[in-house]
Amino acid sequence: MREFDRKIITEDGAEYLGYGFGAHKNVVLELVFNTSMVGYQEILSDPSYTDQAVVMTYPLIGNYGMCDDDYETGRPTIGALIVHEYNDEPSNFRSTKTLGSVMEQYDIPGVSGVDTRKLNRSIRDLGSRKVLITDPATTLEEGLAIIKSTVLPNDAVSRVSCKAIETFEPEGEVRFRVALIDCGMKRNILRSLLARGCRVTVVPWNTDAETILGLSPDGVMLSNGPGDPTDVPQTIATVRALIGKLPIFGICLGHQILSLAYGAKTYKLLFGHRGGNHPVQDLATGRIEITSQNHSYAVDTDSLAGTPLMVTHKNLLDNTVEGVACEEDRAFSVQYHPESSPGPQDSAYLFDRFLGLMEAHHAEEN
Repeated sequence: MREFDRKIITEDGAEYLGYGFGAHKNVVLELVFNTSMVGYQEILSDPSYTDQAVVMTYPLIGNYGMCDDDYETGRPTIGALIVHEYNDEPSNFRSTKTLGSVMEQYDIPGVSGVDTRKLNRSIRDLGSRKVLITDPATTLEEGLAIIKSTVLPNDAVSRVSCKAIETFEPEGEVRFRVALIDCGMKRNILRSLLARGCRVTVVPWNTDAETILGLSPDGVMLSNGPGDPTDVPQTIATVRALIGKLPIFGICLGHQILSLAYGAKTYKLLFGHRGGNHPVQDLATGRIEITSQNHSYAVDTDSLAGTPLMVTHKNLLDNTVEGVACEEDRAFSVQYHPESSPGPQDSAYLFDRFLGLMEAHHAEEN
């Protein structure tokens, strides 16, 4: 029988033995879980998982390999992947590489053979917390000392954002010009805009409002991204300066940033929302959407009272804020991912709503 060659030590003193795949290195990360049954490639390549060790609740991972067209970023920055069973012999005509080989290429450690049911229950009960992935020889006392002395970084957005302004053209006629602030953008946000005839100029997370306005966009998109939204005050200041000047659409971290720009507050959830089947209700229509989610933070409902924002969507599992809007400023945002791939397509209409706001703004200006 193969010997265990990896150990997981959690901040609360629990230990889990497993088998390594991908890169072999010791690292301290934030422990989170994802309940999606498919989409491990998109999870692996989502910049929002930077510095996080993701435990998959679905037991079999790797069985359909990795496909060249399905990445959400060019260079994955997830901290680690923890699974029950890893399959290194994928069966899929689109697959070009194994999951393990890609993780090794990008220096991402993986651990398999773990009782992920027990580990995920601990996250549910105790919350997200620090975890050490190490060698079996590391004692519990040594591991806890390493965890205690490690401070998780708060500069993830600056590491995953683009470094220079770049413009992408749609295949057909250009209908609108969009400035997309990249805080850790998933490629499918870009794909969704391009598919609707938008010329998209992607700008770094710390681009100022004057530079963005100088691009003469019809609207501004705020992307998803990793970490605490209060760690990017530059982006919040930029958005505050853009409010009322152009239509704004925010997704996930972009939703939190927009809310903070209006004066609301955010807080950290116990274990976050990560999965592909979260029910969200549109408060205007009563319609329930099944959504894809990936976030640790939420907008404080009470803090919205002193702002011009109104709550537009709520999570039916815990009543957290899932959407806000200011009609007068033509600004809105959602906590979930309307661009999800793979995942439910219930919320794709939000991109069309954004186009409608840009069309109204354009007509008003002319």
